[in-house]
Amino acid sequence: MRTLIRAAAATTAAGLALTPAAALAAPSPSPGATTVTKAGTSFLTAATVTAGQPVQVGASTGDHLYWSFRADAGQVHKIAATVTFPKPRSGASTWTVDVFDGLRRRQACTAGAQTPTADASATSVALGCTLRRVRPWAEPWSGDPLPGTYYIRLSVTDLPEPDLGLPIDVEMLVGATDSGGASGDDGELAAPLVPNTRAGTVLGAEPTPAPVADEETDLTGWLPEAGSRWVWTTVGGVLAAVAGVVGFGLTRRPRRP
Repeated sequence: MRTLIRAAAATTAAGLALTPAAALAAPSPSPGATTVTKAGTSFLTAATVTAGQPVQVGASTGDHLYWSFRADAGQVHKIAATVTFPKPRSGASTWTVDVFDGLRRRQACTAGAQTPTADASATSVALGCTLRRVRPWAEPWSGDPLPGTYYIRLSVTDLPEPDLGLPIDVEMLVGATDSGGASGDDGELAAPLVPNTRAGTVLGAEPTPAPVADEETDLTGWLPEAGSRWVWTTVGGVLAAVAGVVGFGLTRRPRRP
């Protein structure tokens, strides 16, 4: 009996030990997915990717690389990136992968090497980030992940100045899994969190010209107010001209016969 209990306890402990490793398993590309070979340099120019679509981009050290993907309620997303250094470097460098939602709020990573440091002798560095489960509804102040567009930013935060601009090769992959089970949320988001990239109002037609005023009203509108600076400027100019003529007359010498 004791042997069975010990065996069951060992099996349970082994299962608990393997659960985090399984949860942190790197995402795998989808069969037949097209490889994305570009990245944006800002939120507005972020390259769109889907879950399971591999990314292979060549860039330079110091560039900020952006990608965007769509997240639905109930999903857990895992981001895995690898930066390869084709040329030798002079010192260690620290890299980071950040994830933002549609409102540009930075989302926390529950697992993964989000800010690893690569030694000068390293030929590559691996980054990872596992996001929290996307909720269908949350309070505005909570900052919980909600359905919508998410942005990935890969950049270097610390490196020697001589290494700035060296070439790098980046591989990135986003994986999505359904957490399953009841979410426990008693609401639903009305619309996904998608940023407004076309702010402002676009005029569809030429503006209507203002009506022409009467002559009396038009002339009255051209007259400056009594306390305006134009009146005082004009008066000052006239006084200066009169003072100049008077002064010239007083200082002029009479002609000799």
